[in-house]
Amino acid sequence: MTEETPGFEEKPDVPSGATPDDAEPKAAPEEGAAPAGDVSADPGLVAQLDQVRTALGERTADLQRLQAEYQNYRRRVDRDRAAVKEIAIANLLTELLPVLDDIGRAREHGELVGGFKSVAESLETVAAKMGLQQFGKEGEPFDPTIHEALMHSYAPDVTETTCVAILQPGYRIGERTIRPARVAVAEPQPGAQAVKAEDAEEAPAADDKESGGPDEG
Repeated sequence: MTEETPGFEEKPDVPSGATPDDAEPKAAPEEGAAPAGDVSADPGLVAQLDQVRTALGERTADLQRLQAEYQNYRRRVDRDRAAVKEIAIANLLTELLPVLDDIGRAREHGELVGGFKSVAESLETVAAKMGLQQFGKEGEPFDPTIHEALMHSYAPDVTETTCVAILQPGYRIGERTIRPARVAVAEPQPGAQAVKAEDAEEAPAADDKESGGPDEG
């Protein structure tokens, strides 16, 4: 029977190469303790995170507003640039209209020949490429928005105010009229519509008389 040395306790055997701490059991984590990296347990960090999120939302809204304003600015600039270009072209072509009128009169009188004809046709081609369009034809209804009546008369063969002669053609660029067509117009003769209406009413009556009227029983 061995004697125990007082004051000394037996320790479990420790494997070779292991530290004494490895032999001791680790204490279990306390219940309710917040894991590392969990900021929800710190009210200060939560408040800071909310502030950062709020600032980020405000900066994002500012950036979107600035981007929208820039897009609107670009659209206005492009629209103004196009309008200025159209006005400049319209002013240039307006100055050329008398020359085009002279070319048209020379063509009507058979004087558009030789080199003058080539130059005139080149000028008309360039004007057309710049968007100039000629309008105004005999027989079309009179439209005060695009026609300017210089002469007026009555005619029995028209049913509405009609352009019977084109004294000077009109010109437009796109939907913009830069000069109305100057025309001579004719209106139906006074009373002509009433006479035609009476003739239309008398025609069925005459047909009934010629057919002998309704059949007798």
